[in-house]
Amino acid sequence: MSLFSGVAAYEPLRLTADPRSSPGVLAWWPLLVYGPWLVASLSVLRAALHRRRAVHSWAVVLLFSHIAMVLCVMQAPRTLTDAAAAALPGLASLICFQQVVRQITLSRPPRRAEPRHRQGPESRPDTTGGAATRVRGSGTAPAHPSRTPTSAPERDARGGAPNRAFREVRPPRQAAPAPGAAVRRSPGR
Repeated sequence: MSLFSGVAAYEPLRLTADPRSSPGVLAWWPLLVYGPWLVASLSVLRAALHRRRAVHSWAVVLLFSHIAMVLCVMQAPRTLTDAAAAALPGLASLICFQQVVRQITLSRPPRRAEPRHRQGPESRPDTTGGAATRVRGSGTAPAHPSRTPTSAPERDARGGAPNRAFREVRPPRQAAPAPGAAVRRSPGR
């Protein structure tokens, strides 16, 4: 459809060029309008296939579609029917292209954010110094009885990312006294 629209708009666009230009330039002048349109359209298609946004490319497509429609309408006779017929190829091309991009994006839904490293059931370290206990499940059985929390992150069985279930257990922070407040001490200290 875009190719047909370009063929239909070729002659009106060629006529908008300066008649004093050489014939070779006149023949290629419509590419000044449909060249950027084509490149931006390919960029939009690529972004749709890779599930990315292409705001700048869409802006170029819209701008050059508008330029093509305005230039074709300027060359048309001054009746409403002729102006609509002159604008139709550019508008049809834009709408068909938008529908193709929409079909691509609907057939390839956006990826869901997945964690970088897949982990088993969530676990948390036992604050009593024992083995880590599971958060989910039927009870609080140790995840691995021989392991205790360490200060350095341990690697998983495949040598991959650190196992986040076993972290250094730190005591909770105590609130600092307010400035100027008297500090009470216990009698034995």
